[in-house]
Amino acid sequence: MKKHSARVVPLTSYSVSERNSPGSDGTSRSSVTRCKPGANCPSSHSGISRQLSPLSVTEDSSAPILELQSRGSSGVCGHRVERQNRSADDGTQTHSENSSQENRLKARCLSCTSVVLKAIWGLLIILSVSSSWVGTTQIVKITYKNFYCPFFMTWFSTNWNIMFFPVYYSGHLATAQEKQSPMKKFRECSRIFGEDGLTLKLFLKRTAPFSILWTLTNYLYLLALKKLTATDVSALFCCNKAFVFLLSWIVLKDRFMGVRIVAAIMAITGIVMMAYADNFHADSIIGVAFAVGSASTSALYKVLFKMFLGSANFGEAAHFVSTLGFFNLIFISFTPVILYFTKVEHWSSFAALPWGCLCGMAGLWLAFNILVNVGVVLTYPILISIGTVLSVPGNAAVDLLKQEVIFNVVRLAATIIICIGFLLMLLPEEWDEITLRFINSLKEKKSEEHVEDVIDAGVHLRGRSRANGTVSIPLA
Repeated sequence: MKKHSARVVPLTSYSVSERNSPGSDGTSRSSVTRCKPGANCPSSHSGISRQLSPLSVTEDSSAPILELQSRGSSGVCGHRVERQNRSADDGTQTHSENSSQENRLKARCLSCTSVVLKAIWGLLIILSVSSSWVGTTQIVKITYKNFYCPFFMTWFSTNWNIMFFPVYYSGHLATAQEKQSPMKKFRECSRIFGEDGLTLKLFLKRTAPFSILWTLTNYLYLLALKKLTATDVSALFCCNKAFVFLLSWIVLKDRFMGVRIVAAIMAITGIVMMAYADNFHADSIIGVAFAVGSASTSALYKVLFKMFLGSANFGEAAHFVSTLGFFNLIFISFTPVILYFTKVEHWSSFAALPWGCLCGMAGLWLAFNILVNVGVVLTYPILISIGTVLSVPGNAAVDLLKQEVIFNVVRLAATIIICIGFLLMLLPEEWDEITLRFINSLKEKKSEEHVEDVIDAGVHLRGRSRANGTVSIPLA
């Protein structure tokens, strides 16, 4: 350590005089005057003078004391200003952090709310789609007991598609903030046919093939219901997903996926097993052919729609389906007339027609088409497909209650294989990458948990060793 030595200064007398000498700022200042030894110290005009003791103040220490005092006062002020600035900055930072945290919480709450709402809507859509399809199929079976005119029933139910766009426009008036006139909304939705909208040429060119495919799909489905049970027909119709994939791969050059090829093979296997379930009976084979034909025309309809018209929103889909209804009413109405006069599909009088069953079938069919298009807007599209495949167990439950079907091992296995193939078709294109990411995330979580357990065990061992007076280092 350093030793501090004090230096002795010769005795000097100081005189502190307080004068009323105003400074530049108008305040009085005091002056310090040093007197030589042996000389008389001058007194102030105010008569106030003091003799300072030589031991109290020294020459070397007086100036630094005054300088430290001035620096100390300015330093305190500076520190106060800096602290105020820092506190202000900290306040703004904490306020911004709090606001950002609140925004994040709001965003998370909104995202969670949207997911929950989509899940709720999805559950309702699944139940509605499956129940409407089951109801349509069972009403057709009931109608066949007294009235068997499948083409007339197809034509009658297709005419109800005209009401699709009015139902959509009613929903637009009920929910939209900026309401549009019917003609303006109709022209806006007609852009699905092109920039010029719906013209007579496009009406005949684009609507005719899709209307024919729509009629064939429903007509073959109704013919299959005459030969097979509702469970078998609904299960075979689920093969349309496999046919859509095969046609998209061939025509649209979509991505090849091995899992969907497996699903297509399973669908074909289920078809063969369904025909074998009745020992290849004639009616069974014909019914299977009708059901597979219905699934094939449905798949062709979807692939051609994607090729020529692309994707459509809810309004455009409502416009297109209503246009199909108009085309059916204008150009296909002659077919049931011809079938009536040739007595292929004949009935005694219009009063004898089962209007209740016909209207119920057509209404449920229209509800099914509306729900399929609404569900894509409100929830996830995969849930619509799940609602369609759930119609198979729904029809099976109704058939068991009506005692119209006896499930043997082959029929049950065929139904399960077709449903599994349908579900495999619902896998996304990046399903393998998603699965690998999920497995890797699980591995990382397990490794992190293992490291945390090892660290906790080491801390526990150290605590015990310190309590015992020794230090132990874990080997891990």
